[in-house]
Amino acid sequence: QVRVLESGGGLVQPGGSLRLSCVASGSRLSIAHMAWYRQGLGKERELVASILAGGHINYADSVKGRFTISRDNAKNTAYLQMNNLKPEDTAVYSCRMTVAAYNYWGQGTQVTVSS
Repeated sequence: QVRVLESGGGLVQPGGSLRLSCVASGSRLSIAHMAWYRQGLGKERELVASILAGGHINYADSVKGRFTISRDNAKNTAYLQMNNLKPEDTAVYSCRMTVAAYNYWGQGTQVTVSS
């Protein structure tokens, strides 16, 4: 009932920047929670950043000061601005949208940080 699609991943050099987007389908939705997760090869999935409908934001310690999460409620969209990227940021980044107490996941977008 809700489709979630990420975009903006790619290959970037250390110190570079990327901006990820996550769009949920349908007319304007009441999205209580938007979150970005990532999973590196052979590693467990971890929460990177989240933002509630009221604006409360949380970041993983490893990305504080470098990543910024934001949302556009009218467009059912979440963004993740990633600056000063490091090789350890390499992972598949997935978006989760919470609507009516149900979590919807996107397919993920690959971010590779390498020189």
